[in-house]
Parts: sequence; C-alpha cells; structure tokens
Amino acid sequence: MSLPPQVSSAPPASPAEAAAAQATAEPAASSAPIWLQRLSLFVLVLFCVYLGVLVTILPWWSRVWDNNLWIQSHPALAAALHNGTMRGFISGLGLLDIWIGVSEAVNYRDHQP
Repeated sequence: MSLPPQVSSAPPASPAEAAAAQATAEPAASSAPIWLQRLSLFVLVLFCVYLGVLVTILPWWSRVWDNNLWIQSHPALAAALHNGTMRGFISGLGLLDIWIGVSEAVNYRDHQP
C-alpha cells in the first residue's frame, strides 16, 4: 500500500531562506534574571509546602472537618468525606504536594541569560 505523493505549491526554499523564516516565526527566547528565577522558585516551594501541610492536616482536624457547615449540608458528601480512607487519600495528596515543592527546590538549576 503506497501513499499518494504530496503536492506543494511553494518552490523549494534555499537553506538561508528557511533559516530566516524560522527565525521570524519563533520569537527569541530570553531567560528571566537569576534573582527572578530564584524568587519564583521560593514562592513556588513556599506555596507547595504550605498547601501540602494544610491539605495533609485538615482532614484529621475534627473541629474544622467534622463541624464544617458546607459538608454537613451535603449528606452524601459528608458520608464520603468522613470515611477514614478518603481522609487518608486527601492527606496523601497533601504529602504529594509537599514532595513536589521539595523536589523543585532540590533539583533547581539556574538558567543563564
């Protein structure tokens, strides 16, 4: 089984014209300054760890989790969220978020401009 030949309406371009067309099609990628890269990493790690600790602890904090009016107003959701397995799953997501933040910090490399 053979494929039909591809028809091109444009004549073949020289390598110099192809390189110029590609350079104009893609904007020049410039890196952010190193201080901005490090600041964004710090904010990302802080956000991931804070959110991870919150999501890890909240399901086991009965004053917040068990007495939540929004959860109590939805009985089917309350039955699922008060299950220990679901609490463990949500806490696992929090630990995963902490892991992501720490791994971003450990594997960080500066991109030179």
